[in-house]
Amino acid sequence: MLFDAVRLAGDAYKPRLVFTSSIAVFGAPYPAAIGDEFFSTPLSSYGTQKAIGELLLADYSRRGFMDAIGIRLPTICVRPGLPNKAASGFFSGILREPLAGEEAILPVEEDVRHWHASPRSAVGFLVHAATIDTQAVGPRRNLTMPGLSATVGEQIAALKRVAGEKVASRIRREPDPFIKGIVAGWPRNFEARRVLELGFTTAEKTFDDIIRIHIDDELGGKFVA
Repeated sequence: MLFDAVRLAGDAYKPRLVFTSSIAVFGAPYPAAIGDEFFSTPLSSYGTQKAIGELLLADYSRRGFMDAIGIRLPTICVRPGLPNKAASGFFSGILREPLAGEEAILPVEEDVRHWHASPRSAVGFLVHAATIDTQAVGPRRNLTMPGLSATVGEQIAALKRVAGEKVASRIRREPDPFIKGIVAGWPRNFEARRVLELGFTTAEKTFDDIIRIHIDDELGGKFVA
């Protein structure tokens, strides 16, 4: 969550709360692209907790206790730092580790599709949410952020284009039924028109851009070829 002070009418200031929600608030079955009117039916405890937070911030904003907005982040890729045990960690790991000269494990098939955005885009979402006129947002205070839908195979193809075959060869396929089962229920694609009308934008147009952003922002413009 992010707190900020935003100038409202006149010279008054009111605390702004930005809640980092998740696309995990949605549950299968999904349409080809999830639109702004799709219902929230989470299939995990994590998604349920995020959905509860969304309902509370909308109600508290309605009652005037706070001025809040919730942003449903895509899976952020490439995440900086060390690998972690999150089920989604491989989306970043199959790019981050090979670019650092290390082996990465791919636990799912290459046809797995998911919704992504770069850390640079995530920062932009937070800043815009902290300063947007919530009168324009209205009572529906929880927004699905724009992103990029891509398969794991498309991620790997982008890695080959940006960094070369040798880097991509550091990915080792090691299927994990448990991870595959979790990922099977995740959203794959969105049609997030409302947030584009409200001025939210991404920093990338292709997965090549996401990889280049990681190289520039986290690796000083260099990677291990």
